[in-house]
Amino acid sequence: MTYRAPVRDLAFTLQAVAGIDQVAATGAFPDYDADLMGAVLEAAAQFSEGVLAPLNRIGDQKGSTWTDGAVTAAPGFADAYRQFAEGGWTGLSAPAHAGGQNLPKALELAAYETVHAANMAFGLCPMLSLAAIEALEAHGTPSQKDIYLSKLVSGEWTGAMVLTEPGAGSDLGALTATATPNGDGTYALHGQKIFITWGDHDATDNIVHMVLARLPDAPAGPKGISLFLASKFLLNEDGSLGARNGFRAVGVEHKLGIHASPTCVMSYEGATAELVGQPNQGLAHMFVMMNAARLAVGVEGVGIAERAYQHALAYARDRRQGRSAWTGEANAPIVDHPDVRRMLAVMKAKIAAARAICLSTGVAADLAKHAATEADRRRWKGREDLFTPIAKAWSTDIGCEVASMGVQIHGGMGFIEETGAAQYYRDARIAPIYEGTNGIQAMDLVGRKLSQDGGQSAHDLIADMKTTLAALPRLYSGKPVEALTEGVAAVEAATAWLLERKGAADGAADVLAAADAYLKLVGDVTGGWMLALGAIHARDQLDGGQGDPAWLEGKITLYEIYAANVLAGAASRMASIHQGGALLERMSADVLAG
Repeated sequence: MTYRAPVRDLAFTLQAVAGIDQVAATGAFPDYDADLMGAVLEAAAQFSEGVLAPLNRIGDQKGSTWTDGAVTAAPGFADAYRQFAEGGWTGLSAPAHAGGQNLPKALELAAYETVHAANMAFGLCPMLSLAAIEALEAHGTPSQKDIYLSKLVSGEWTGAMVLTEPGAGSDLGALTATATPNGDGTYALHGQKIFITWGDHDATDNIVHMVLARLPDAPAGPKGISLFLASKFLLNEDGSLGARNGFRAVGVEHKLGIHASPTCVMSYEGATAELVGQPNQGLAHMFVMMNAARLAVGVEGVGIAERAYQHALAYARDRRQGRSAWTGEANAPIVDHPDVRRMLAVMKAKIAAARAICLSTGVAADLAKHAATEADRRRWKGREDLFTPIAKAWSTDIGCEVASMGVQIHGGMGFIEETGAAQYYRDARIAPIYEGTNGIQAMDLVGRKLSQDGGQSAHDLIADMKTTLAALPRLYSGKPVEALTEGVAAVEAATAWLLERKGAADGAADVLAAADAYLKLVGDVTGGWMLALGAIHARDQLDGGQGDPAWLEGKITLYEIYAANVLAGAASRMASIHQGGALLERMSADVLAG
């Protein structure tokens, strides 16, 4: 089945739900307007559909390869990347002074959804370059920006995020890689890193590694980590590539999915590196890159869900079995069976909700930088911080859920590799793990983001939801209104309880025990709120005689589907939120083993 980029849905979400017009109104993006948005999305669709999607299957089957310390990309990937770079796709939101197009981050995220949907393994490569661009723009020296930033923006070189070690995964404070001063302003890196996505490949001439390591006199734990830049090739004085630097790939991992994305084990053997930012501030500096990547991974979740949904829908329209419950037709397409129709409708609704959350986070990020007043920038920064772990975790969980439902719709054929449904399921499964597991995202939400402004960002979100609730009876009555009302009330009550427990001396375990359920609750309800916003906008367009009536009516129905199948159960998460740490403490390792 061929991929069709959901351009109309992306444009609708950006404008009607995420509010990208607020970004345009700041004047920070003089080249941006609705026409340009449409052109960018159409161009992204054309490239993703025509170049990337056809490589997805061969990339899964053949994968990347490692031979004698060098990694070769899957067949066709290197050429596709060169086309991608030539098209300017790595510079959409990058600053103009570095050769970028200075467009809103939200638009970049929307364009990249099509990339991830068409070929998730491919999309990981430029995704990490975008994160490296943000880190260097924030913390790089003028020299580093002059030398490296423009090459990353142009796509001539790619970036890699180098954090994880065999003994240091989620706990980065345990990392042991070292950086020893060379006496000339550079450092010698030593250590091994694992799970380095696109850490080596042949798609570009050079790769810029952003590496966490310790200086000789660094304090223990996370406060002793610094950020370094190491180029695959050393640079000559004129900027040309010189000798190979002292690091190499010593293997690639054999994975469940994303076979075409080389996941490298890297060995640093005295590699020459430059310090980025301040000594022992590397974790804070890297969080610029990590947060960018976390939001991008959320978009990955949306993309792979969209691809799995389209694949399942095509199969359901083609596969004939049994009698239609609505038409009575014998040997009807299985899309005419209520259970299959229900699964497809829920898949579509959850994708739309996850898309809205991710793109709204992008709009918040844009406004956090460019809103007119300091107070507005602070408020939008709070919204961005609150949404980022939700966008990453909730959207990637949706990616796995939708891909699993896609397999289910295929029945036994979904378990057969030849249909392609299994690949989306396998590919999707990594997204809740990398860039901080979804458990880490939940801990970040309740541990830091919820209370960093005294809970004001959460309260502002709840207030916005209540404003939408007041307008909802114009469209619906009964359960669609009740479901969102109860969901918002649950978020408000859970937020108050968590803030109270965070202030209690004995509350830490209770807060952490509630983290996952709270994130899921806020994700469920925020997604419903955003679909309600879309439904209201659709009704306004219908009343004004604008747009495609059938398509707009679909947006109104989509919220009802979500309300019945997701929001109706949201309040039940309160039981998990209130379970408390003591209950889990009693379920000891010995009890679990017994």
